[in-house]
Amino acid sequence: MPTPAGRIAGARALPAVSVHTAPLVLPVCEPPVEDGAVAVRGNRVLRAGPRRQIESAFPGVVPTRWPGMIVPGLVDAHLRLDRAYSPAFAHGVTAVAGVAGDLDSASVFGATGMGGITYLETRCPDEGTWEREGRDQLITAIREVDHPGAIGIAAHSPDPVVMEDLAILSRTFGLRLHIELGRHPLAFLDEVGALGPGCHVAVSRPLDEADRKLLRIRGTAVAITSPFAVEGLLDGDETVAFGTRTGGDPLTLARTLLRESPTSGRVLVEAATTGGAKALGMAHGPHRVGCLGQGSRADFAVFTVEASARTACTALLVEGAGRCVATFVGGRPRWRLDEGTKSADGGVRRPA
Repeated sequence: MPTPAGRIAGARALPAVSVHTAPLVLPVCEPPVEDGAVAVRGNRVLRAGPRRQIESAFPGVVPTRWPGMIVPGLVDAHLRLDRAYSPAFAHGVTAVAGVAGDLDSASVFGATGMGGITYLETRCPDEGTWEREGRDQLITAIREVDHPGAIGIAAHSPDPVVMEDLAILSRTFGLRLHIELGRHPLAFLDEVGALGPGCHVAVSRPLDEADRKLLRIRGTAVAITSPFAVEGLLDGDETVAFGTRTGGDPLTLARTLLRESPTSGRVLVEAATTGGAKALGMAHGPHRVGCLGQGSRADFAVFTVEASARTACTALLVEGAGRCVATFVGGRPRWRLDEGTKSADGGVRRPA
């Protein structure tokens, strides 16, 4: 049988292209685009740019027209998981650093479709318990957790030998490490080898300059979980993200910081997107999130916020909380408001 022109025998057909347009597209990794669009194939962004250019590039595709602005999915860089966890798609969150105290919580999270990393927590109290059973239990959990996504380690043991071994295990298995500060001084964490670009920490209180400098030197990202922790972190070279602890709206914390500090809106939007991606080690490569650049994973949210390119970041922070109308993870719709959206032909298209 002859092979149709332009098709290789045995090749798998490419996924269909979809185009999403809005009065404003905020890629974060590139300048905002008024009257913009995002083209998606499968779970990847093909390109983001002016609507007319993208619609011309894909003339056979009927675009989905959204109100307001399209932004990269938000990243929650610290929350605690339990069996009742409900993903925050309604807030535009598409990736999280979720700390699970048991396998059931980790498995429940894996079934939600939320992106990010599940960190298996260990609180092993002492070296003896760790040697007898703790290490084997953690390794078994890493191998057997019913979870299709990435797994990391949340190191929260009071014992320095256990913490040192957890740091070694994370490097041996190629797993990311996450630590909630307040349990150990940063100098202690540095001594046991826990800090580094493969780790991020959650903070709820101010850090002194020596601690901030140590984090910068080690390349360790910081997830801010409280307005009290922001001092000195948004005007330096640290990689900063936001964590909600409970799975709420990262924009609520960002809006508080915008009111209480002279920080620019762009810095705060970057913390809620690319900063979170860096904290999770997901800012580079084919699975990168936190931006709408060519080849990034098609994680994005739509907010009914009107703004110009100049005011985009501030408007999202001031008005965005509670105004998400749709959220996509890997190009797949995960949440929407019931009223749907108007398609290019004037009909109503329901993305989910």
